[in-house]
Amino acid sequence: MGSKATAHKGIARFAGRVCLDGKDGFGAAVRALTVAVAVILACLCAPTVVQAAETAPTVATGYKMAGDAEKIRVVVDVDREPQPKWFLLRGPNRLVLDLPDTRLAIDAHDLKARGLVRNVRCGRLDDGTARLVLTGKGPFLVDKLDVLKNEEGAGWRIAIDLKAASAREFEAALADQALSTGSTAATKGQRVGTGPVSAPSHRFTVVVDAGHGGVDGGAEGVTGAVEKDVTLAFARLLRDKLAAAGPYDVFLTRDSDVFLRLDERVAIARQHEADLFISIHADTISVKSLRGATVYTVSDKATDAEAQALADRENLSDRFAGMEIKGDDPEVTDILIDLIRRETHSFSLRFARTLVGQLSTTVGLINNPHREAGFRVLKAPDVPSVLVELGYLSNAKDEAQLLSSDWRDKAADSIVKAVGLFAQARLQTGG
Repeated sequence: MGSKATAHKGIARFAGRVCLDGKDGFGAAVRALTVAVAVILACLCAPTVVQAAETAPTVATGYKMAGDAEKIRVVVDVDREPQPKWFLLRGPNRLVLDLPDTRLAIDAHDLKARGLVRNVRCGRLDDGTARLVLTGKGPFLVDKLDVLKNEEGAGWRIAIDLKAASAREFEAALADQALSTGSTAATKGQRVGTGPVSAPSHRFTVVVDAGHGGVDGGAEGVTGAVEKDVTLAFARLLRDKLAAAGPYDVFLTRDSDVFLRLDERVAIARQHEADLFISIHADTISVKSLRGATVYTVSDKATDAEAQALADRENLSDRFAGMEIKGDDPEVTDILIDLIRRETHSFSLRFARTLVGQLSTTVGLINNPHREAGFRVLKAPDVPSVLVELGYLSNAKDEAQLLSSDWRDKAADSIVKAVGLFAQARLQTGG
């Protein structure tokens, strides 16, 4: 109030001087009065405008999500620098992001879940904090959370990178969180992943993937056998034989007739911290006389045209549910490229050679039975992986074998022996 009174006295003195100095006393007085009123209004209104600017909440204006079942990036656009805090919850696995004093102006249609995120919810708490909750399809880790100045215009961005993880890794992240304040305040350029978690001793883990399923039936045989049924029956048999043969933990990517995207199959292997991933298939080919089993490992360059054609067909399976991963999406492409690891690839090659050796004594193999191609389903970054084509449904003899319980027993027993040799070698080398 004191400052306003002083201002008013100054205005009065200024108006008096204008009246005395002006040649036209009346006109000068009017001009002085106009100036005085304008200044008084400015004095009265300016503090109100400043106060409103200081108390106006941050506005969250946009939301975007990109990625797949293995890695996801979430971007939240805000109009000024935010002060986000986040924490993890279990049952189900969730990431909670809190934005203090923030108003949500995000289009509800943009809050679509995808990839490893099953559900997205947002709202405002009583204290004015905006809350965003991301529910995972399984365990995950917050790999990175950045607060970034928008280089393309006004405002800021919160960029969150999530990656699929095992239940043990998620629990370790929760434990780290409990030792701190219970929530984490994000800073610019902060990488928030917990880093490598010491692995407890655990049983050798195998994930068996029954190819295709649901709306994606896969190949069809000469007499009508459907690939998705053949692979599921064999995967179940192999699971049971592995569980009975050794100290293994064995999981199926699917145990029923359901559709799974290729990246979801990879994520399941990683969530179980698999030591080995075996994808089971039974293809068709235009050359009806071609028959025999084949073992594939991943490569950027196919061994031959047949291997490339097979990889192309399998990689297109995501289209059956309208969920194709576009090859021209730079973020997804970067993810896929990043998934290729030299050490994992060497282990995959080692198991493939062992498997070919075992299968050669019990079932028929094609010429050059170990081949390579760019199968997406084999691109787990840290899980040795092979794709086994049990035979060709386009060949009547192969189809009859695939439907034979005796032949399936022999083939499954050979794979079990190969797994045993590989697991023993990994144990001895500590790899």
